[in-house]
Amino acid sequence: MKRKILIIVSNANVIGPNNRRTGTFLPEVAHPYAEFDRANYEVDFASLTGDTPYLDALNLAGDPDNLAFLTGRGWAAMQKAVKLSEVDVSSYDAVFVPGGLAPMVDMPDNPLIKKVIKETNERNAVVGAVCHGPVSLLNVKLSDGTYLVNGRSIASFTDEEEENYAKTDVPFFLQTALTKQGAIFHAAAPWTANSIADGKIVTGQNPASAKGVAEKMIVILESPESL
Repeated sequence: MKRKILIIVSNANVIGPNNRRTGTFLPEVAHPYAEFDRANYEVDFASLTGDTPYLDALNLAGDPDNLAFLTGRGWAAMQKAVKLSEVDVSSYDAVFVPGGLAPMVDMPDNPLIKKVIKETNERNAVVGAVCHGPVSLLNVKLSDGTYLVNGRSIASFTDEEEENYAKTDVPFFLQTALTKQGAIFHAAAPWTANSIADGKIVTGQNPASAKGVAEKMIVILESPESL
């Protein structure tokens, strides 16, 4: 049976006191989409409000997978993202949250995405996120009252990377916040590929890590225990 992936994207397009333009970072959605598509998975999009999401880093459109996303089915589907509250997330084998600065605006405390991540994890489906996307894992409490990330190996955009990218725009540093909730944080050199799977939670550090997150999610989904 064909696997089903739900990509959940932010609806934010500005961040911080200077109203920096933002959105979903193109390669962080396009590269995973390409991997899922090559695996012949069914890929759907949802956003928090159901409004048309925004893309950032369109200057990277020359990359083959980015260009294929923009000119093919990917961007067309993302523009028609369904409101998350109207999606039966339990019908999906995995959820994936791409980054860009946008999730730092509308995902840190959104109760619905916290519920979706909690329930996806507790029904033993796969949860993936990359760069700033792991903010969706922040503040998620499991049924036993513990934080989802507590004691789990996690990667995200690092404090070192943020210092030279958006420290005056983001409301907090994601690495620090995840670590405070008990995450065992795995950081690589800035802007290098770094993805990690801990059980069925897969996270990545930055845009270069997006492909690796999708590949690890696919390995889990294709494993005998996931059949």
